[in-house]
Amino acid sequence: MGILIRNAQVFDGTDAPSRPGAVLVEGDRIVAVYEDPAGSDAPADAEVIDAGGMTLMPGLIDAHTHLTWGSSVEKIYHQFILPQDELKVAAWRNARVLLDHGFTSLYSAGALGDRIEPELAAAIARGETKGPRLVPSTIERSPEGAEGVDTGDVFNGRGTEAMRAFVAYCKDEGVRSIKLVVSGEDALKPDSAMDILYTREEMEAAGEAAREAGLWIATHVYSPEAIGLALDAGARILYHCSFADAEAVERIAAHRHTVFYAPGVGVSVAALEANPPPHVDMTHMKASAQKRIELERELVPALRDRGVRVLIGGDYGFPFNPNGRNARDLEHFVTLFGYTPTQALQAATQYGGQLMGLEVGQVREGYLADLLLVDGDPTQDVRVLQDKDKLAMIMLGGALHKAPASIETAD
Repeated sequence: MGILIRNAQVFDGTDAPSRPGAVLVEGDRIVAVYEDPAGSDAPADAEVIDAGGMTLMPGLIDAHTHLTWGSSVEKIYHQFILPQDELKVAAWRNARVLLDHGFTSLYSAGALGDRIEPELAAAIARGETKGPRLVPSTIERSPEGAEGVDTGDVFNGRGTEAMRAFVAYCKDEGVRSIKLVVSGEDALKPDSAMDILYTREEMEAAGEAAREAGLWIATHVYSPEAIGLALDAGARILYHCSFADAEAVERIAAHRHTVFYAPGVGVSVAALEANPPPHVDMTHMKASAQKRIELERELVPALRDRGVRVLIGGDYGFPFNPNGRNARDLEHFVTLFGYTPTQALQAATQYGGQLMGLEVGQVREGYLADLLLVDGDPTQDVRVLQDKDKLAMIMLGGALHKAPASIETAD
């Protein structure tokens, strides 16, 4: 017996407009998508959820997630680095918070502690804790920031053999994506965005070792040189890229079938909005955020127009940008980058599914049944997805994380 969701406005995850329809779920898969809103051809014994004209769409996918950046809409931490036991508590909480807010898949952009994310991904898969599908990572591999701000760790030393050892370590740990911080970070260490933290030989060794190990590479890159190193190493996803020049744009576009891009605009907007207490100096972070937004307002549309798959995910987890607000990225894509609502939704669904390497992100026969039922029309106003109370149903792999209590179900 399956579940028939009928009388819905179906947004399928592409940039096509929503349309009336019905969807049949059996086990963890979508087995039929009907143009008939009543789903008249569905099996008679299917359990029925009447959507009442609400929007049925794929679950959201965040391409730049930091579950160990502890702050969420449920609990704010006023320190960035937490004790290991609290770091784990925060990560477990943040995974559940993101699922509560309609995110059914996450691609990690690095962690603040080892083993936490692989353990969390395994616990979610076993049903021991609630959370989205997760591509886990390990501690970001980079030097420390200014004034002792720890942004990562180079714990295997420098050189090509050290990079190979790091990849082997990640493979053994259960990591699926390695985060390499190739550029500096102005927000943490002023005037460092153009710094290059690895040699070409180190990046090439990491890329070769990752391919041999079957792992992906995610990269923090700002400058044209850093972007080139990441592309040559075979990176799966590029973050930021704010200072890309015309040649770098064309290089990224030439790799559009194999590489993804996420600008990370959420943290920039939140930094500008933040009103910190007097003892917290965000001067450098605000200046960096303003510059990045100005550059990315031209960069993101240029890459999109060249067919590059641009994804949402904005460094959520800071006290001023907590996990759970991730759907704000959709609004930023519309207001800052000139996306239509359906284009922004496609960035958060279909393209995110392609990044995950899973059959998710579309309402399509044969795909995993990761679905949202939304009380509103996000294809007209993406802001509706910022209100978790507007999510009438959250389904992950055919199981109801949030059942549509206000909707009558029947045999």
